[in-house]
Amino acid sequence: MIAAVMSDSHDHIDNIRKALKIINDERAEMIIHCGDFVAPFMLKELDTAGVPVHGVFGNNDGDQYLLTRMSILDLNHITLHGIIGEVDADGFCIQFTHDQRVAEGLAASGHSRLVCFGHTHAHATRRVNGTILLNPGEIMGKDGSPGFCIVNTKTCEIQRMDL
Repeated sequence: MIAAVMSDSHDHIDNIRKALKIINDERAEMIIHCGDFVAPFMLKELDTAGVPVHGVFGNNDGDQYLLTRMSILDLNHITLHGIIGEVDADGFCIQFTHDQRVAEGLAASGHSRLVCFGHTHAHATRRVNGTILLNPGEIMGKDGSPGFCIVNTKTCEIQRMDL
């Protein structure tokens, strides 16, 4: 399965649209968002991808009630998991959160093949106890080059996609 992993979009609608074009071109079957959507209109943009979108809350997602309500009542492809999310991508377990310390704990458990996080806005990949720990960087582009990652769950290949 091809999965797109992103984080920290912070209402940057132009960059999320660029990312969704690449995601469509890469034929990703799922999007994982590691938090800090910020406003509900970002969920509407992500919903247009037409593939399952799994997200968690970040420290800047102020109105979690409104985001959750919208994802349940108004959108077709968005699932918000709270603080920690977990999905099975054809037998490839992926966990995701916003906070790096939480992600490191999840990775150390060895439960998942891939653990993703955001918050630091810095792209990084390393192994912890046999688990791939991935920060896809930021969609927003505040602290560096905006981008996200494409993950092939069959080959474990991770490709950084700059916007």
